[in-house]
Amino acid sequence: MHIGLGLPIADPAVLPEWAHRADAAGYSTLGLLDRLVFHNPEPLITLAVLAGATSRIRLQTEVLLAPLRDPALLAKQAATLDRLSGGRFVLGLGVGGREDDHEATGTDIRTRGRRLDEQMAIMRGLWSGAPFSDTCGPIGPAPLTPAGPELLFGGFQPAAIDRVGRWGGGLLAAAAPAWAGNLFDLARRSWTEHGRTGSPRIVAQVNAVLGPRPLVDQARASILDYYEFSGHADQTAAGMLTTVDEMRSAVKQFEDLGADEVMLYCYGTDPSQVDRFADALL
Repeated sequence: MHIGLGLPIADPAVLPEWAHRADAAGYSTLGLLDRLVFHNPEPLITLAVLAGATSRIRLQTEVLLAPLRDPALLAKQAATLDRLSGGRFVLGLGVGGREDDHEATGTDIRTRGRRLDEQMAIMRGLWSGAPFSDTCGPIGPAPLTPAGPELLFGGFQPAAIDRVGRWGGGLLAAAAPAWAGNLFDLARRSWTEHGRTGSPRIVAQVNAVLGPRPLVDQARASILDYYEFSGHADQTAAGMLTTVDEMRSAVKQFEDLGADEVMLYCYGTDPSQVDRFADALL
């Protein structure tokens, strides 16, 4: 079981320290979420900086809200980061459900799923070296892998999870073990139905924090702030893991369900979290 680390968003200045410690401690992946109308750092720029601060660890968006972005530019950004990181970049994608993000970019939230599928077709073509159109040439640089960087798709509905098989890659499931298993099964079924060989990579994600009460309170306050729009921020904060036993139990449950990796997402900014998590699980 691989253990990854989700980065906090409240203070971008601490992220190079988090990345340096995580790279040395043996984590598999650094993950960073995406939102536009919020104070989080932009993930592609941030992960590019962290690529230079690390040498081994994967760098993953979880998830980048693709419908907010132009597909040609996103294809170029992703391929560039893939090349500059030595193939360590993982492009996790989702559609986003916050109306203000779509308002700020002038995109239609009602068609975000269809837009993501259209974007994927464009990006796959560009990553393979195809011209953008009959009148517009290719857009480089070429990614290290001809098909493009590794892909993960986040989501909870069957139509969203079906992208795992349709476009390849894997699933990022931000769900508790009690109901993540159904999402894993949907991803595997999609993989088979689309004639893929092997199996999709399954990545689970849980919120966690270890340490004294002030650290726990800071993480909980950040979760409440981030998920205020959703109407279920209290439930999300209540599900945060706060003890070593809880973390070990969750990782074991995900392992039993067949997950390949668990991302421990921390909303607290203290870099000591990197070492506390590592002492508990690595």
